[in-house]
Amino acid sequence: MQDLPINLYNKQQIKELEQIAIEEFGISSFELMTRAGEQVFACLRQHYGQAQRITVFCGSGNNAGDGFIVATLALKAGLTVTACCLSDPKKLQGAALYAYEDFLQANGEISYFDNNQQIFADVIVDALLGTGVARDITGKYADAIQLINNSKIPVIAVDIPSGLNPDTGDIFAIAVKATATVTFIGLKQGMFTGQAADYCGKLCYSSLAIPEQIFNRVFTAIFRLTGAALPPRNRYSHKGSFGHVLIIGGDHGFSGAIKLAGEAALRTGAGLVSIATRSSHAGLININRPELMCHGVETAAELIPLFAKATVVIVGPGLGQNTWGKELFFSAVTTFKKQIVIDADALNILSQSHAALNAVKRKPYRTILTPHVGEAARLILGKKDQIEGNRFATVWAIQQHYGGVVVLKGPGSLIADDQQLAVSTTGNPGMASGGMGDVLSGVIGGLLAQGLSLAAAAQQGVYLHGLAADMSAKNYGERGMLASDLLPYLRELVN
Repeated sequence: MQDLPINLYNKQQIKELEQIAIEEFGISSFELMTRAGEQVFACLRQHYGQAQRITVFCGSGNNAGDGFIVATLALKAGLTVTACCLSDPKKLQGAALYAYEDFLQANGEISYFDNNQQIFADVIVDALLGTGVARDITGKYADAIQLINNSKIPVIAVDIPSGLNPDTGDIFAIAVKATATVTFIGLKQGMFTGQAADYCGKLCYSSLAIPEQIFNRVFTAIFRLTGAALPPRNRYSHKGSFGHVLIIGGDHGFSGAIKLAGEAALRTGAGLVSIATRSSHAGLININRPELMCHGVETAAELIPLFAKATVVIVGPGLGQNTWGKELFFSAVTTFKKQIVIDADALNILSQSHAALNAVKRKPYRTILTPHVGEAARLILGKKDQIEGNRFATVWAIQQHYGGVVVLKGPGSLIADDQQLAVSTTGNPGMASGGMGDVLSGVIGGLLAQGLSLAAAAQQGVYLHGLAADMSAKNYGERGMLASDLLPYLRELVN
């Protein structure tokens, strides 16, 4: 599997990288286009070596030029090529026009898109739009994309699937669902979060051989998460060496949430884990997990002695939004002075309480917030579709408003602090089941207790959580995955 770069870029930054290569290093636009086409054709040969017929869909910009390069290479290799154009290629400009003329010189022929046409090909190449889209796709381009998606023929997208927003991971009404995508120069940040996973397919990357020093000229604060080994344990360590996590929650009917969080903190390596929960089930939670120290708590005052022993507090799993939950949450954020993970209903209470908000803001470097899309919408008074439409803007907005570190959960979870933003590519749809967020909060809390910084605990917690789910899915499949299924894999991963 190809090793991908760590840094991610937005569309404007990619343009800056390209302009530096052209203007300062003398690499022509046509040369870059030629290299791009060669990389796409190499991908086609590698993954679809038996293909004899290809159809290249070409639009009206430079992406079409890349497509004509691919079509020319395919012709010269003896393949049957159909170049399907959605606009007059004679109106192309610059390098794209040269690429079209080279295709004609190779005895290539074009056809124009027709709503009623059929595609007779072993592979389709999507060179319709690339990163040049700025609004919802309609008309013949939407019709062409629908035809491609309905064909069930393997699709290689050139640079990015047409219709996918390179900056946000959202789609412009409709997008090509590619089997593989060959992307160039820099990795686009939108290809790693939101809806992108359903559209990009297998991702291949080429820098187009532009000099490495160019990448040092364009700063990006966004990067892909990778795993980092935890430090080895000293032989003279004891349980106090690895922190004491206190988890607050588990209102009537929600004892499972807090138990999952507690077990996850233990399996991640926390030295001690205490549970503060309703008295009615405090004695039941640890029946088959005696390592959890459970305390019946009915008033906020009963938390004070527990705070004195804790290294880290997790508040929210199964907390509820009734008076009991609100009082315990407010006590945690105003009384406990160390690091706090705020999850689940604690986030909903936070979004409604100016007093709690002020308490969090007074200590902005001690909190990790872990909202899913619905909780994120409540935190910044937005709508769910707006949140999903630009996950990067959402996580930055929450971080700037509440401080600390913010994890925006979902496909391609985002982790932001005041300096940088990490994107996790681990995880799978099997995680769409109850309790997964509780396990994540426990993992993050367990890492904090062992001395990781806020940012490192959030980043590695998200990465390990998703990777444990991927390991479970590999062995047993995605459907039917339970949050507790991740626990044995978490233990394996932290070791």
